[in-house]
Amino acid sequence: MPLHIIRNDLTLMACDAVVNPTNEQLVGTGGVDGKLRRAAGPELDAACAKIGFCAPGDAVLTRGYDLPARYVIHTVGPRWVDGTHGEAETLERCYRACLALAAKRRFSSMAFPIIAAGSFGFPKEQALEIATREIGGFLRYHDMTVYLVVYDADLFQIGKQRFQDIAEYIDEHYVQAHTLSNAREPMAPRREEMERSEASMAPLPMSGAAPAARPAAGQKKPRFSLRDLERDLDESFSQMLLRKIDEQGMKDAECYKKANVDRKLFSKIRKDVYYKPSKPTAIAFAIALELDLRETEELLKKAGFALSHSNRFDVIIEYFIVHGNYDIFEINEALFAFDQPLLGA
Repeated sequence: MPLHIIRNDLTLMACDAVVNPTNEQLVGTGGVDGKLRRAAGPELDAACAKIGFCAPGDAVLTRGYDLPARYVIHTVGPRWVDGTHGEAETLERCYRACLALAAKRRFSSMAFPIIAAGSFGFPKEQALEIATREIGGFLRYHDMTVYLVVYDADLFQIGKQRFQDIAEYIDEHYVQAHTLSNAREPMAPRREEMERSEASMAPLPMSGAAPAARPAAGQKKPRFSLRDLERDLDESFSQMLLRKIDEQGMKDAECYKKANVDRKLFSKIRKDVYYKPSKPTAIAFAIALELDLRETEELLKKAGFALSHSNRFDVIIEYFIVHGNYDIFEINEALFAFDQPLLGA
């Protein structure tokens, strides 16, 4: 199941477990920890006092009490010194310990903050990179929905160089398409707006189809059977996707996990030859298959879509494909940073 990066308050997440970054004595550190404790009520403090201790990089479990989440997984992240005191390794262990606890309990959903990026001083860019790498690696082998919850936008930082490179690519390819006005370009629509506009798009013509000639006066109109029409239909999105998976020697699970797509959605696509995905989902599969720009356009066309330089979302996708970067979690980090819909489902 997929990784979702969302803006929300961790205390409002209704899932099996939320992760609480705390200190070794489990007595509260303020920030996310303080908010969770206040929302959960005094019973959470009592449960933590009973446990008494958690080493850096480890995790312990309590009930969620008054939180919408059923459980709280408490973990102790590293306090940043200078990067040479095992800080990164400790943070990696935090994520692995939390995910292992969730897997042992057979949770179907859990939510993380960006651990240690606040008062513990861990560099935000590196903290985000470790979070997505560890969660993404876990999801390759486990079915679970994981949320990376961002409450304070200042805590979410992709690499400065990458942000600048993408911004320059947008300026070069997107702004050129909007030179008729000097007005500031509004942000691209969010997913729901995007899908509404997609639904209203006229379907693309079938490749090779020519306008039917009108019969001459007095001439009978040719009769076509349903079988004749079906024979003339082009390959569907589902058919092309499954063919590409087979051609690359991939397993279904490998493909939908790389696409950050839920197994149930992939099952619908496999069973329904005429299934029409949303544009972000179609692109997610192109990324999973590591298609080049031409092949991506071809797969999108099967679903009735195209990439356009008049859409900031599309330009960011093009940037990653042109640069040969098919890491869907890195792509979603960039899309989130530029306030765009994320890939997958």
